[in-house]
Amino acid sequence: MRQSLHNRIAALVMFLAIAVPSAASAAKIETNAREAILLDYNTGQVLFEKDADALMPPASMTKIMTVFLAFERLLDGRLHMDDEIPISEKAWRKGGSKMFVEVGSRVTVHDILRGIIVQSGNDASIALAEAIAGTEEAFAELMTEKAAEIGMKDATFRNATGWPDPDHRITARGLAILARETIRRFPEFYEIFSEETFTYNEIKQGNRNPLLYKAMGADGLKTGHTENAGYGLTASAKRGDRRLILVVNGLSSVRERSSEGERLLDWGFREFDNYKLLEPGEVIDQATVWLGDRPSVPLVTENKLILTMPRTARKEMRVTVEYEGPIPAPIVKGQVLARLRIAAPDMEDRVVALRAGADVAKLGPFGRITAAVGHLVWGPSTGE
Repeated sequence: MRQSLHNRIAALVMFLAIAVPSAASAAKIETNAREAILLDYNTGQVLFEKDADALMPPASMTKIMTVFLAFERLLDGRLHMDDEIPISEKAWRKGGSKMFVEVGSRVTVHDILRGIIVQSGNDASIALAEAIAGTEEAFAELMTEKAAEIGMKDATFRNATGWPDPDHRITARGLAILARETIRRFPEFYEIFSEETFTYNEIKQGNRNPLLYKAMGADGLKTGHTENAGYGLTASAKRGDRRLILVVNGLSSVRERSSEGERLLDWGFREFDNYKLLEPGEVIDQATVWLGDRPSVPLVTENKLILTMPRTARKEMRVTVEYEGPIPAPIVKGQVLARLRIAAPDMEDRVVALRAGADVAKLGPFGRITAAVGHLVWGPSTGE
């Protein structure tokens, strides 16, 4: 069917028959947590949130950032597991959860990290902070700088332990970002978070993360509790190829923290799944070319696309290709020409750039004259 040039240049929208799930029929869930967020590790898709951007006291969940900075230094060689850290009187005297290090002693980084992660030792956290930055205050500045660098919006650290301070605040979303970055950047060190017990100075202590003791795939990260913060948990669990990250805070008891953590993660695994939609270089459509040495150019994706969606909704999503055509030659392979838009009820549209899958040269003078005559006689080609 012939069309006018005006109609061909108008935005061209083509509907593709791709069956993928929709968020419209996603199951709903509530939580007693004051702040909460649940997201998929691989895609970053948020499955559930409640006041996730409210600034809150993170208590000992702070220590994820404390060890994050140590992990960076272990990775680049500024720190080694067998390095020995001196224990100051400040570290030794600190109250709350303790590793029970002795003032004036020296403790390996290997033990200090387990004292922080497994035993939640405030003394170990301060000793590590002083070893890295000289003072805990200087270390807290490094923590705040690192938070901004990795996208933890509005996070402010005042100490290495999570000790109550009115200016020591993080969001649940920020903690989820921190957990995701910790897992992504430091797989060789992340396994420490799954250790259930650690013994130091002949004192054996169990990991405070209650989900490690349940057969649910949990392998990290950190609990927290103060009177002001309530009971909190930043957790991750992996089942098959999927990993979820959960942050809850402001719960009323150890028992509620455990039950809510388990319930929300189970819900996330049960109700959602990851769906592979696109592969790198996959041809999605053909775009009509104007005055080129070929009538059309393939539109291809640059990256793999995986979306996290409810398992039960597969029929309401719409995927469209949008571009203004015909596209004038010359066209260079890799040039962005169109957009793939993925839309569904109750979710923001996902837009993916589509690129030229081949070079298209501009016709020579004779070819352009021929095409112009053809256009005058027959109208523009539709490529059909």
